[in-house]
Amino acid sequence: MPDLSPAPTIELDRLDDGARAALFTEAKTAYSFADVPVTDEQLASIWDLAKWPPSSANFQPLRVLYVRTAEGRENLAAHMNDNNKARVLGAPVVAVLAFDRGFHAHLSTTTPHLAHYTEFFEQNEGPRLDSARNNSWLQAGYFLLAVRAEGLAAGPMGGFNAATLDEQFFPEGDWGSFLVATIGHPTEASYRDRLPRLDTDVVVRWA
Repeated sequence: MPDLSPAPTIELDRLDDGARAALFTEAKTAYSFADVPVTDEQLASIWDLAKWPPSSANFQPLRVLYVRTAEGRENLAAHMNDNNKARVLGAPVVAVLAFDRGFHAHLSTTTPHLAHYTEFFEQNEGPRLDSARNNSWLQAGYFLLAVRAEGLAAGPMGGFNAATLDEQFFPEGDWGSFLVATIGHPTEASYRDRLPRLDTDVVVRWA
């Protein structure tokens, strides 16, 4: 007879109040940073954290370009809206988050039981790009949390010309930018007053 006993519960650790504050309740957009370098090891650690949380079918279309040099930031600033140029120029590092239009080429690695979808996505651009964009936005949220977990602050922003940015930084046409995020060590002057959040009764329904 089959074993009908309940499966044992996995007890997940609740984050302590400090970790919850760093990742959620005290997390703010940073508009400026201390004059302290961000190391390549820290940037690598961000992705080593961000790659683990779940996405739809474990598709992993998010791609990251770290712009670290003054010349690179100047080139990037040329594609930003005027109100965002100074933020890019003043940051130690800027991450350009992009979706990979060819993410399906990696399904045999990321989702081997759905590797047969490689041909489907190759022949159906609409579903492929929808999946790439949707999963990349999901992964972008994880990326920003990983920045905070690494002890750094981030300033995510839209407000840029994606077409010209992609033409310069991703000329092969495989990556499509959708978010830019400054990264660095915050100071007390980095943050503005927090704007309101919606109450639970406005956002949440129960069924």
